Amino acid sequence: MKLVGERRALAAAILGFYGLVYAMLAVLGLVGEMSNALYALAFCYGLAFFGLVAGYFWARWFAVGIGLFGVIQAAVGLWQLGMEPQVLFIGATHLFATAALWGNAMSVPYDGQTAWREKFHMDENAVLRLGRSVMRAGVSLPFVLLYAFAPKPDDATLVVSLLALGLAVGGLRALVQMKTWGVLALGGAGVLLAGVATAHAAEGVLALPPMIAGLLLLAATAPFASPIARSLARRAV
Repeated sequence: MKLVGERRALAAAILGFYGLVYAMLAVLGLVGEMSNALYALAFCYGLAFFGLVAGYFWARWFAVGIGLFGVIQAAVGLWQLGMEPQVLFIGATHLFATAALWGNAMSVPYDGQTAWREKFHMDENAVLRLGRSVMRAGVSLPFVLLYAFAPKPDDATLVVSLLALGLAVGGLRALVQMKTWGVLALGGAGVLLAGVATAHAAEGVLALPPMIAGLLLLAATAPFASPIARSLARRAV
């Protein structure tokens, strides 16, 4: 299936639509203390939309991650609420956006560009590793934002969640700039969030968002674990 321009336009339209929806919900104050979290989600979707339109090399990977976040969100909604029409709509549209951006043909205007590969001296294996990491970070970032801006039971949890947010955002930015510390920052954020979830395991479902976010961030570092280990081993010798 080709239709690259049409698929890109439809995926961007879906992401832009959800960005506007979350922004409007936050502005109207319909979600109480979760308004800041919805503003953050609107920013995520807006960034994915802008990146696709602008043609940044990382944009397809990040947008696929945001689309998969929506699919996971819909799956949780189906589990909790059942076959509600709005939940099905959210799942179907996010799944369509994700599928529209998938495939080698769609990679050509984004990660298939030669300029950035030459700039960072990237071979095909390195591109695949980076793509997997950015996708997984894209899935995890909305979960991190939702947890960071949600009401907290104590100040210590708030500080840890904001620190994890800073590491996740800074790590993702550094990752697409090919800086090694970006991988370490994502891993650090994952460890912090997984630790918070473990500490609050007794709270049941409330511990689920930080655990999901933490595991996804750790998964985002996995493609680079072996190359970093080999590099450290060579330096030690």
